Amino acid sequence: MTEQQPYDVVEQRDGWELRRYPAHVLAETVVRGASFEDAGNRAFRLLVGYIGGDNAGRRSIDMTAPVVQSPEKIAMTAPVIQERDGEDFVVAFVLPAEFTETDAPAPTNPEVRLRTVPEQLVAALRFSGRWTRESWDRHRDELLAGVRDAGLTVEGEPRFARFDPPIMPSFLRHNEVQVEVRGQT
Repeated sequence: MTEQQPYDVVEQRDGWELRRYPAHVLAETVVRGASFEDAGNRAFRLLVGYIGGDNAGRRSIDMTAPVVQSPEKIAMTAPVIQERDGEDFVVAFVLPAEFTETDAPAPTNPEVRLRTVPEQLVAALRFSGRWTRESWDRHRDELLAGVRDAGLTVEGEPRFARFDPPIMPSFLRHNEVQVEVRGQT
């Protein structure tokens, strides 16, 4: 079973949840000139390459040990995150919780970078169905209206979270709109 990013549910709302995510590490890549639907497909090869061994292995914390690094396979986790960055998309794999940015295998492909995300308070709305822009827009708007009605303030851009592989029938897929928020809980 695929490891899922841990979080604590702070509060259940009407159709969405308020969650606290601990700090975590992403392996991410920027996709330029792609549609919403195509961005994830274009990034997937690079990110799967990284977790499949296109990396320099773990860095040694023991400074007296000889430097011997070899590629390391990393377990796939869920979700795959996609968010807007201007005209581009950033697509990311959440690394297993055991990793920090310091000890995660270093990417060998310059198009893949590691980034630590600090602890966050996140509003999340779960939905099933196809990975289309129309579905994303509809669910994003629903979540943002709920967040606004709850008196919370949005921090940054909403992101799309996919939990299932493309072979999963669309009606069984677990998708989410997530957005960082601040305010009284």
